[in-house]
Amino acid sequence: METSCFLTSNASPVKSMVMPSPAGIAKARPHLLFGGRRAASSSVTTCCSYNGDGAALAIDPDWRSFRAQLYFNEQYAKSVNPAVAAVRTTAATTPEPVKIGDKWAHPLVEPEKGCLLIATEKLDGSHIFERTVILLLSAGVLGPVGVILNRPSLMSIKEAQAVFAETDIAGAFSGRPLFFGGPLEECFFLLGPRAAAAGDVVGRTGLFDEVMPGVHYGTRESVGCAVELVKRGVVGVRDFRFFDGFCGWEREQLRDEVRAGLWRVAACSPAVLGLATVVKGGLWEEVQGLVGERRVW
Repeated sequence: METSCFLTSNASPVKSMVMPSPAGIAKARPHLLFGGRRAASSSVTTCCSYNGDGAALAIDPDWRSFRAQLYFNEQYAKSVNPAVAAVRTTAATTPEPVKIGDKWAHPLVEPEKGCLLIATEKLDGSHIFERTVILLLSAGVLGPVGVILNRPSLMSIKEAQAVFAETDIAGAFSGRPLFFGGPLEECFFLLGPRAAAAGDVVGRTGLFDEVMPGVHYGTRESVGCAVELVKRGVVGVRDFRFFDGFCGWEREQLRDEVRAGLWRVAACSPAVLGLATVVKGGLWEEVQGLVGERRVW
C-alpha cells in the first residue's frame, strides 16, 4: 500500500473492494467512495425522534453513554435481584445508577457506526484478522468501512518521509507511528478524543466525520487541515493515529460474518480506543475483559 496516498494526487486509487473473509463469505463489492472524495453523509446515526412536521427533535449527543448506563444498570439489577430485573422497571424498583467510569464497553446485537468488531477464536490463524479490534467508521449504504486499531506497522511517519510530497505534513507528524488499517487500499486517520472545545473547532471545519463524541476521522483530503490544527495548537500530534489501509464489507456481508460467529460487536467509550498509545495485542484483551469474554466455536 502506498503511504503517500495521504499526500499525492497520483496515489494508488482504491481498487479491489473485496474483504478477504476467512469464512469465504466475501462477495464482490462496488467501487468505494474514499478514493477521491469525501464520504456521503448517509451514514449519520439516526437515533433521533421526529415531530409531526418531520423535523428532528433535539437529543442528547452522547446517547451512547446513556444507552451504556441503561445496560449496566440492568446488568446490576439482574445480579442483585433477577426477579426484579425480569419485570418492567418502575420508580419503586429502579436501582441506584451504576458508576461506569470513562472506560466502558458492552455487547451489541448488530454493527453500527462507531462500534467495535472484536475477532473471535474462529479467526485464529488468519494472518490479517486474528485478535484484531476494528473500529467501524461508517455503516452507510455502500457498506461498512472500518480500520484495525491494534496493528502497528513497522514504519513511522518519519521513516516514510521519503515518499511524502508535502514535507510540512511529514514534519508535523514525524513522531507518529503508522498502523495497518486493513487489506484495502486507502489511508485514514483518527483524531481524538479531546476537549469539547477542540472538538467543536474540528467539527466546524466540515472536513472530518464524527465517529463518536470527540472522535473524528479524515482522509488524504483533510490531512492538510489536520496540520493547520496542530500548528494553531487546537489539537496535538498525539491526538492523531494514521492508518495505511482499511477494511470494507458489502452491505449485508458484515452481518453475515457476525452471525457466523467471526466477530463480536460492542459499543465503547472513546477512552477505550487508546489512540495515544501503541500496543499491539493489549487492546484485544482489554476489550474482551470489558465486554466479558465469551468463546465462540
